[in-house]
Amino acid sequence: MAIPKRVAERIVAGIKRFQPILASAKACDVGEADTVTIVKDMLAEVFGYDKYAEITSEFSIRGTYCDLATKIDGAVQTLIEVKAIGLELKEQHVKQAVDYAANKGVDWVLLTNGVSWRVYHVVFAKPIDQELVVNIDFLALNPRLDSDQEVLYLWCKEGWQKSVLGEYHTQKQALSRFFVGAMLQTDTVMEVVRRELRRVSPDVRIEVDQIRSVLVDEVIKRDVLEGEKADEARKKISRAASKSLRTIAVRTSRAATDENLKLQVARNADSDRPRDTP
Repeated sequence: MAIPKRVAERIVAGIKRFQPILASAKACDVGEADTVTIVKDMLAEVFGYDKYAEITSEFSIRGTYCDLATKIDGAVQTLIEVKAIGLELKEQHVKQAVDYAANKGVDWVLLTNGVSWRVYHVVFAKPIDQELVVNIDFLALNPRLDSDQEVLYLWCKEGWQKSVLGEYHTQKQALSRFFVGAMLQTDTVMEVVRRELRRVSPDVRIEVDQIRSVLVDEVIKRDVLEGEKADEARKKISRAASKSLRTIAVRTSRAATDENLKLQVARNADSDRPRDTP
């Protein structure tokens, strides 16, 4: 992940500036209002958002309010729910923030107490669900580590504009247990396993259905195979396979067309060639 130099310098300076501020605020057990003030400053000084044009306080949602929201080019990017710095972030806080996002049709939610920064992607299914994509302990960050700079860059305005958070989420999905579990059940993988098993036991008759049955019933955990996330993973793999097959078919068709054209040109050239008269 290539971070622009000026952004990296801002991130490093921001870590050094806000770690002692957060530590002091936590020691004093400041309340939610003061935590919101710190978070707004961090959004501006660490993450690069314009404090007055791109950060909105008490964002109205159907008669209630979310603490903060970030906007880019006038469009809401993320809803931010802030809790007091001494308060442990819990599941009900996540649900509250996700409910706000679902009502507003926003894909991304940030839940923070100033120290812990948790970025969730909202899954618009029935029921509404969420995926934890980024989890940052700001006090544990080391400004000298590239990896710590990169995890903050995911949430920076500049990173958002380059879709790095979305790409990171896509990569994380591809390596999720649901995606890997669905991939293991594909015919292509089954055939490879069958081939390797027959290499080990050449005298044993092994069929793909037998391997799949063992894999599903005895190897992969049930929660990886069932539910909406598992279904979505299978659908994505199926769509990708169909797209790949269509691409191959188009390339094959084009190659055949090109070959036919070459043959036709060769025939035309041959027919136009003057013949020797007897």
